[in-house]
Amino acid sequence: MQALSLLLSDSTEAFWSLVAVFLRIGGISALLPAFGERTVPMRVKLGLAIMFTLVVAPAVLTLDATPVTWMSGYGFMAELLIGLALGLAIRLFVLCLQTAGSIAAQSTSLAQILGGAAVEPIPALGYILVVGGLALATLSGLHVKAAEIMILSYAIFPPGQFPDASVMSEWGVGRVMSAFTLAFTLAAPFVITSVVYNLALGVINRAMPQLMVAFVGAPVITFGAIFLLFLSAPLVLTVWNAEFTSFLGNPLVPFE
Repeated sequence: MQALSLLLSDSTEAFWSLVAVFLRIGGISALLPAFGERTVPMRVKLGLAIMFTLVVAPAVLTLDATPVTWMSGYGFMAELLIGLALGLAIRLFVLCLQTAGSIAAQSTSLAQILGGAAVEPIPALGYILVVGGLALATLSGLHVKAAEIMILSYAIFPPGQFPDASVMSEWGVGRVMSAFTLAFTLAAPFVITSVVYNLALGVINRAMPQLMVAFVGAPVITFGAIFLLFLSAPLVLTVWNAEFTSFLGNPLVPFE
């Protein structure tokens, strides 16, 4: 009976430890690119979160720094908060591609073509970049990198403890700033092309007022934007994937 009591106690402790790990991992996997998309069914997302938990839990629960007393109510809330914060930070890279596509589309007058092709209404350029970025990240071993950052998160954010609010807010603002900076950098070729195109169109209009420059220039900017996307998309996605991989390797990279 004593052995059975010890076994029951150990099983209960292991179960609640898995639940605590699942809360953090579930928050991250729910917002993970490719795995946490809105088009993925909820049952598939739940299965992925459970599988990530089974992968991460053996590495986390054997750490000497992992306390046994983290299974309190506040500990569960802290784990959920940390998971959602990390998930949102990772999700910003998808929003970065969407923002870059929106900037490029607005600059080249392609904002309304195929705007409703995705779950969220985004321009066609943004939709192409997002799909290409998700495919590239998945082929680059996103599942392995995601498991690594989940394990690394326990060294950055101690389990069962609320992170410092000032540090968390500074980190979040830095991530948002980095995301918008990267988005504008990725869309820079389209912005520069748009500026040059409009300047040339203005000069032609002043030199030949009788020419309908808008009627002639619209097909030119459309073809130019599509051709520029064909040329720059590989480089844009390569730069984005490098930044994404760098963040997954070190989530605190903006502060180094």
